[in-house]
Parts: sequence; C-alpha cells; structure tokens
Amino acid sequence: MPTCLGIIGCGKMANAIVKGLSADKAGFQDILVTDVNQDKALTFSREYEVKVVDYETLWKECDAVILAVKPYQIKEVLNLGRGQWHPGQLIISIAAGIKLVSMETATDNLLPIIRVMPNTPCLVGQGIAAVAAGNKATDDDVDVVMRIFDSLGTTIKIDEKYMDAVTAVSGSGPAYVFLVVESFINAALQIGLDVNIARELVIKTMKGSLEMLEQSGEHPAVLRQDVSSPGGTTIAGIRKLEENGVRKAFFDAVEMAYNRSIELSSDV
Repeated sequence: MPTCLGIIGCGKMANAIVKGLSADKAGFQDILVTDVNQDKALTFSREYEVKVVDYETLWKECDAVILAVKPYQIKEVLNLGRGQWHPGQLIISIAAGIKLVSMETATDNLLPIIRVMPNTPCLVGQGIAAVAAGNKATDDDVDVVMRIFDSLGTTIKIDEKYMDAVTAVSGSGPAYVFLVVESFINAALQIGLDVNIARELVIKTMKGSLEMLEQSGEHPAVLRQDVSSPGGTTIAGIRKLEENGVRKAFFDAVEMAYNRSIELSSDV
C-alpha cells in the first residue's frame, strides 16, 4: 500500500481530490503537491494538510503520483520525472484523451499507469469517476485508485476502449445539465416567475426527478409517461420539446464530444 501520494497540478480537480481526502487520506500518510504556479500550491498547503514540494522531491518521495494537468502537458511532466521514477511507482492520469499506451511509452514501459476520468461534481462529493488500468497495473494498484476516487463520489472500472465515450457522457455531462437548467430557469422567467422562485423550482424539480429515477429503477420513458396525462399540460410541453429536436440535440452533442476526445489523443 502506497504511503505517500503526490499531485502534480493544483487546479479544480486536484482541489476536489485533496478536499475529498482531507478527512480520510485513503491510507496515505503524506500528500505532496506541486504546481508551476506557486501561489496555487501554497493555497493548497494553507487549506489542507499537504506539503508543497518541487518536482524532483515529489517524484522521489511519492509511491503514487496523480497527473492533474492539461492533456498537452502530460509528456512534459513525465519527462521531468525521468531519472526519478522508482520500481512500482503508480502513475494516475486524469487528463482527457491521453491513452495508456502513450504514457507507458513515455515512461519506457517501466511503471504501472492508470487512467481516470472524473467529473466536476467531485467538488461536492457527488462525482463519478471511470478507471482504466494499464498493462503493468495490478489489482492492488486499481484498489488504491478506487479508494482515492470513492472519497469523491462513485467509481467504476472500465476497459480503456470506453474512455472516450465516458468522457463525452459523464466528463462533459455536467455542462449539458447546467445548460438545460439554465434554459429551464430562463423559460420560467419568461412566463413571469421571480428569479429566486424559478431557480428553486427548477433545481428541486431536477434533483427530485433524478432521485426518483434512481430509486425506482424504472426506464425514464416509463416515469415520463406517468406524468403525461392525455390532453394535459405535460404532454403539450413534451410535444414542443420533441418538435424542437431535444433528442437530436443530445445525440449530436454527445457524439461531438466523443469525437473531440478521440481527436485529443491524436493531437498530443
């Protein structure tokens, strides 16, 4: 079991990880962080019980290292660790689109590597993260990663071939939801509701509907039909949503995000 966790990059997702681990460090005795922006790293140090170190120290001392940087920075970061790696050191990447084989090649196929696609609800402990293991990663390595991301919500293990699809659905998905909620609130304003009332009605309706969907185990079409009385208000609204292509819009959006995720892997 690794005792020291290193995090390279101190952005929002790294913040979510450190925050999630602040109560229970998932078995880690120490958490070290580093970032090209020293102020960001120092903010982490002040808010959480983590140590700010340089790249060399992090690579030397940590048994597991999370790469929380932009996709185009992955190779540079791994090159900075060259000569500092040690046998069994676990590399965990949360960069979209960067395939395991690319990172394994960049580390001379010496280290176990695991890809993770988390999403922004991790910031409030309600995220979902998909985990794909590389050739050298053991079951114990996967368990370590699952423990880390279980502290941020839900974790599932997948084959890497599904990672671009996961990126398009759960990785990008929160933005789709926020856009739908924004549009729903604006529509409520259009028919005369106060902004605060509109916000509360929409958010609680969305939250309650999703909870009902999850608890019931029913297909969403069944629950939708239960709300749609013949000749009523709901079916009139549903008809207009269908006329305006709400299904097509989601099909196109998810497909576009999926294709872009594939492009990212070829861009780097």
